[in-house]
Amino acid sequence: MMCGITGTPGTGKSLVGTELSQRGHVVVRIVDTVGKYVIGDDKGRDTRLIDVDRWAKEFVPVDGFVEGHFAHLLPCDRIVVLRCRPDVLKARLAQRNYNEKKIWENVQAEALDSCLIETVENFFPQQILELDTTVLDVAYCADRIEGFAGGTIPPGFGTLDWSEFLEVRE
Repeated sequence: MMCGITGTPGTGKSLVGTELSQRGHVVVRIVDTVGKYVIGDDKGRDTRLIDVDRWAKEFVPVDGFVEGHFAHLLPCDRIVVLRCRPDVLKARLAQRNYNEKKIWENVQAEALDSCLIETVENFFPQQILELDTTVLDVAYCADRIEGFAGGTIPPGFGTLDWSEFLEVRE
């Protein structure tokens, strides 16, 4: 069974993936699989452009976890969407030295539920778990994800509303 872990940058995917790997699980990091699918760079957004359709089509499923921003585009059996309150996410991304435009874009995506909406469009409700990582430690998040992947934690999503964090820029 393949369980995806997706979310906006800064929500804790890599930390949770590392924890799950240390617990003995197979964890594939999407960032390690996209190299040959890079089709350019968007200098203004400080990001690589990926042919995600081709990448998803050619991705070889694994028995374990797939962690990364595009995990919800893969044919996962279950999918976890990590979330983080936008003001906390903003601070996390600033610590990573993201530029102001990239921070704003990701904070707005989180406030708009972008990753969750894309996930809901691709998966049945019983396959989705939304997990707010704002104040939770990594071990607790990994416990919940293991439980969800193993069927002991029920699915659930749609309880977070961060629309108050939306900003209008001209």
